[in-house]
Amino acid sequence: MSPVHDRASASSPTPSAQDCLAPLPDIAPPSFDIPRGACDTHAHVIARDPAYPLVAARSYTPPPAPAAAYLRMLDGCGMDRGVLVQVSVHGTDNRYMLHTLDAHPARLRGVAVVDASVTDAELMAMHDAGVRGLRLNVLFGGGVGIDHMEALAERIAPLGWHMQFLMDVRHLPPLVPRLRKLKLPCVFDHMGHMPVAEGMSHPGFEALRQGAAHDGWWVKLSGAYRISDDFDRYDDVTPWAQALIAAAPSRMVWGSDWPHVAIDRMPDTGTLRNLLPKWAPDAATRHAILVDNPQRLYDFPPV
Repeated sequence: MSPVHDRASASSPTPSAQDCLAPLPDIAPPSFDIPRGACDTHAHVIARDPAYPLVAARSYTPPPAPAAAYLRMLDGCGMDRGVLVQVSVHGTDNRYMLHTLDAHPARLRGVAVVDASVTDAELMAMHDAGVRGLRLNVLFGGGVGIDHMEALAERIAPLGWHMQFLMDVRHLPPLVPRLRKLKLPCVFDHMGHMPVAEGMSHPGFEALRQGAAHDGWWVKLSGAYRISDDFDRYDDVTPWAQALIAAAPSRMVWGSDWPHVAIDRMPDTGTLRNLLPKWAPDAATRHAILVDNPQRLYDFPPV
């Protein structure tokens, strides 16, 4: 398989790339019945091996999050399926994620990070490994931003992929005309990665909600701890999540965001999963969020 990476970018981190906390070793048990085929659509594997260097331009320095630990987390959360998202600290060197996908083709899918130099052969190799989307990142160093969004979208649309956005949606409204012209699904991380304290009347949240309701956008119900002022209850996120689910229940997916990088307090991954019954009290809606929707978006076989 042809990886996409740039070894020249790997060196000592920037001075601001502070060390991250490690994820908690235990996971709270589920508070609801998790359906067969449930999928965690957002997590990362991270190597700490000279063979897989971290990029110098990273914003943080995480501890290792190896494939074995990731799979234990999936099992502990009751998730039959998972989606790995290329983490920013590995830049466009997707090899560790791709190796993990290769080892678990029935269970895992992936979202890669590439730049405009990616070849068609590399994209096809990623597709064969289980990649079904590209991530653009305007928040953390080491990612690829939106400068080449249209060109990359044109190349991946024939593969049936989507474009995933890690951004603070306070900056979304000016981008809406560009996004509406993309001929592929748009997926937004962490419910828009905007503090809920800004309120649902904020133009950024309204743009996200309207895009989900009318433009076919998808939203990851993930990262509650990143946007909440209520650690670790996250009650202030409930109306936010419920508004998004109401806007487009068939295009909502759930993600753990394990191993929870670049934060000051470490959440319990099981507690985050157990927010779902608050956000979606109806079992059929939860089934759509956990099973039906990710099955469609990530091209999993029917359960």
